[in-house]
Amino acid sequence: MGASRASGARLLGFLADAQARGVREALREFNLEALAGRPITEIFVGLADVICPGAGTVDEGIAREAYIETIIELTTEGLTDLSTFTPDQMQTVFELYVTHAIEARICNDIGTKAVTMPTDVQAAHRVEAQLRDFIRGGVSDALTRARSESPNLPPERIQSFVDTVYESAFAILQSLGQAEADQ
Repeated sequence: MGASRASGARLLGFLADAQARGVREALREFNLEALAGRPITEIFVGLADVICPGAGTVDEGIAREAYIETIIELTTEGLTDLSTFTPDQMQTVFELYVTHAIEARICNDIGTKAVTMPTDVQAAHRVEAQLRDFIRGGVSDALTRARSESPNLPPERIQSFVDTVYESAFAILQSLGQAEADQ
């Protein structure tokens, strides 16, 4: 999940920069300052090639798909104004992205038959919904733990932080999955 991790780091870096220096200045880094004041979905669409450059490999495609799914979900979470984001809202955006990235990776694994799904369509939909909730919970727990250990993230620590979140989320998912299998 290298591309997803790198994209997650770029997303988190942009969000931290927007909070620290303001949206216009953060966008200026990418010659996109004209997007300042626009709805968050427009800003994030404008940043797509910055956050998720390239889409030639499966891994890059997963990162981009996760980013697009995050943009779609922003409004349902009530996240519409980037200029007033709180640290918790930044966490929510990052949490959404990581959740979608892990879910897309698992869906890819299902497609390549590395993981199997029930053949009954309704059962498969239930599994998918449970999986999404399961992933989101694992990501949220990992992110909360990582933020408690390092609440202020300077730019040079963001990639390390993202790696820690991914590793923790997968560890939590693995242990929860094992506990579920043992029942």
